Amino acid sequence: MKTILSNQTVDSPENVDLTLKGHTVIVQGPRGTLWRDLKHVNVELSLLGTKKKRLRVDKWWGNRKELATVRTICSHAQNIIKGVTLGFRYKMRSVYVHFPINVVIQETGSLVEIRNFLGEKYIRRVCMRSGVAYSLAQDELILEGNDIELVSNSAALIQ
Repeated sequence: MKTILSNQTVDSPENVDLTLKGHTVIVQGPRGTLWRDLKHVNVELSLLGTKKKRLRVDKWWGNRKELATVRTICSHAQNIIKGVTLGFRYKMRSVYVHFPINVVIQETGSLVEIRNFLGEKYIRRVCMRSGVAYSLAQDELILEGNDIELVSNSAALIQ
């Protein structure tokens, strides 16, 4: 069974500027600019209001799976808005019982080395994503950035 129209809106705060170019959502905020290309999804995107502060996502004649993309796109837009206003921070801690894990950040700033993981002699090297700042404090590695996908992907590569 198909639903005639499903729509949802995303509100943006005062200090955030939303723009649409085709199916590309561009968000500018105090921490920078992020954009997401949504050409692969068959939905209708539009900006509402006099100051264009609301993004409306419409899906016409969609089945159940296609209607789920409306909420997904709204969640992506909310994550982008949160990223340019507040940013994202992931905290990771190296926990060990017998073999002390040693985490080292290289001088170039784009490589993290994990030594003595489970007593291995092999050094694990992880290339970090661009746009992610990280710092090391004792056993804790802190990843910060504006794009949640880059920050979470860097955390997953380390884990």
